[in-house]
Amino acid sequence: MDNEEKKPRIKPIIEAADNLSLGISIVVAVLVGVGIGLLLKNYTGVSWTLWIGVFIGIGAAISNIYKAYSKQYKAFQELAKEPRYAIKKQLEDDDEEEDEVAKHY
Repeated sequence: MDNEEKKPRIKPIIEAADNLSLGISIVVAVLVGVGIGLLLKNYTGVSWTLWIGVFIGIGAAISNIYKAYSKQYKAFQELAKEPRYAIKKQLEDDDEEEDEVAKHY
């Protein structure tokens, strides 16, 4: 019973939101932030604490966008390293060969 109480309850929710598509994860992040803001407002009685939760949600959404961008950029870089997709390098090699041929004439 003690082990169940010590486990973080929000972690499965965050992991599930991370596996969703980007658009849905942005909405979930903002909604969770608004929920945090409402809880802060109810516990403290101060209305501006709602905005803390909103900013936390927006920050989490921006973080999700950055993570998705980084992941896609890394995948693109790996794809660009494959020889069959290295068109830029092939074009540069062709230009060098043409220069060599032109020097011999």
